[in-house]
Amino acid sequence: MPLRTNRFMPYLHPICKPLPLVCLLCMLLLCSGVCQAQVQPQDTTRQDTLPQDTIRQTFNERMIQNLKQMSERKTIMGKLLKALLDFERDEEEVYGLDAELIQKEYELHNYKIVRHIDILSLDPFGYSISDTSRAPRNFFEKAGNSLHVKTGRGEVRNKLLFRKMEPLEPLALVESERLLRQTRHILDARIIVNEETTTNDSVDVFVITRDIFSLGGSGSYSPSSGRGRITLRELNFLGQGHQIEGTYKFNLNRPRPWEAAAFYSIENIGRTYISADLAYVDENYYKEKSFYLYRDFYTLNTKYAGAVGISRIDERIILPAAPEDTAARYGNVGYAQQDVWLGRTLKPKTYILGYEPRGRFILGARVINTKYNTIPTENFQDNVLMLGSVGYSIRKYYKDRFIFGFGRTEDIPVGTLFSVTGGYQDGAIWDRHYLGSSLSFARYAPSFGYLYSRVGYGSFLRDDQWEQGVLDVEAMYITRLAEWGNWKLRHYLLGRGTFGINRYPEELLSINNESGVRGFRSDMVRGTRRASFNYEANLYTPLSLVGFRLATFVYADLAWLSFGNQSSPFKEKPYSSFGLGFRLRNEFMSFSTIQVTLSYYPQLPPNTSMRGVRLYESSAPFYDFRNFQFDRPGVADFH
Repeated sequence: MPLRTNRFMPYLHPICKPLPLVCLLCMLLLCSGVCQAQVQPQDTTRQDTLPQDTIRQTFNERMIQNLKQMSERKTIMGKLLKALLDFERDEEEVYGLDAELIQKEYELHNYKIVRHIDILSLDPFGYSISDTSRAPRNFFEKAGNSLHVKTGRGEVRNKLLFRKMEPLEPLALVESERLLRQTRHILDARIIVNEETTTNDSVDVFVITRDIFSLGGSGSYSPSSGRGRITLRELNFLGQGHQIEGTYKFNLNRPRPWEAAAFYSIENIGRTYISADLAYVDENYYKEKSFYLYRDFYTLNTKYAGAVGISRIDERIILPAAPEDTAARYGNVGYAQQDVWLGRTLKPKTYILGYEPRGRFILGARVINTKYNTIPTENFQDNVLMLGSVGYSIRKYYKDRFIFGFGRTEDIPVGTLFSVTGGYQDGAIWDRHYLGSSLSFARYAPSFGYLYSRVGYGSFLRDDQWEQGVLDVEAMYITRLAEWGNWKLRHYLLGRGTFGINRYPEELLSINNESGVRGFRSDMVRGTRRASFNYEANLYTPLSLVGFRLATFVYADLAWLSFGNQSSPFKEKPYSSFGLGFRLRNEFMSFSTIQVTLSYYPQLPPNTSMRGVRLYESSAPFYDFRNFQFDRPGVADFH
């Protein structure tokens, strides 16, 4: 289970003096992107005489030149722009994004003996994975690298799926490159076959990786209330891939004025791809102590996966509100849990040498033992849940940029995943059966974009009555990347529906933040059925602020809630939010994305502390890829 960093990145309220100027700059960038899209098609004369690329580049240069001239003025705005903006940043040329072509080239080397493996690990600043002759040029790049502990060659070698003096298995090269790139402390990776020294029966392989600056963190402080948060993290302790993170909050308006959390993770212990996670959380309304050892189906050829873990959790949950309630009611629940699961993949037979079918059959079994020490209602009982599942998965990966990152290579999972899960819960008071199923698929093409869809259902059966059921549907579409010179634009559309069936009264859905409406917070707005729609347009600019790349965005969120098995969320008036903002991120560092959003909420719940217009900072992502990696058998989520 990954580090739970999002839990300690709440929405904050810091407002600094230059913030209005930066917001004004962001709105200018947004308007310029729209104006560019509108003005260029109308200039038919220039389209007849000049290539389209020339027009776009001319606009691009004119926009940058105008900002550059503003920065040279001896005014407050000019000095601010000159201090913040970097006009000399060159876009690094990226090779190897055609994953399909690379895979076909690598297929020529299947089952050849790996003769040599050369590994080059690069520091984060001033180097290029595409041009290994590039080196740091200024004091800041050299100083940053001197403070960084570079990933050791042994750590890189442990991630490789091929070994020296052994046959090269199909997909080993492309999958090794993907695994390196998905490592949190590595920015990018390339694996290259030396075609000049390759023979009919052997190959030489060159591995290049580039680190991020692994020491980082985040923080916030509100002068009006004195509240603050400090987060520190090290993603590559001593260059060995160990991850450490700690968070401390202070001056909180809660029963106890402080909260703390710590996480420690070790990846790929002893080249077994077994990882370990240790978590300690001490908040006012949530406490956790947990330890897990786990091994995922990290590649197509992984035969066994599983996990074993123990946890102790105490938390406060929201109870159903009575008609006369004007404030949310809460209850406490505490439990200890032991969790064990094991999975096995079965590969379809093939008689074609060198051909690796991507489809896999997966069998899984899981046992969860839960014992409660505190219960808020009689619906909680000590129990042992036994689950078994069978599934079929087809997955592959494409490569692209500027989807969720700011220029780094991103692996895009596509494929199909179908699973059926059954189980039995042996409870202290009652017993019941479980049945669930899910189907998901995704498609991608550079000229089309990315499309993902999923539908899932799960429910318990007790005394011939279905209970705690949920129907979950989701669809996400990301458009292809539109480019005007160095300006890049994508649109994101996400629709989700969660429909509870005979849920317990204390099981309620919210629309807070990632659950529906970003920036929204209310404990009174709850329901058992929810539908939401989210739209975002993200404009990546060529501007860089003290090393952090700038992107601006506009968004619109809609969410509906209702109660009851027969209710329709769409009959209720939706809650909504509209806004704009900007994001700053340095891909070479482990600092969180800095996001500032100005939002408008047309409808607010009664007795709430929110305002119709809100300015807040966030570092939590709203969108993400859905992987087609088979996971442990489980009960359908209702959250």
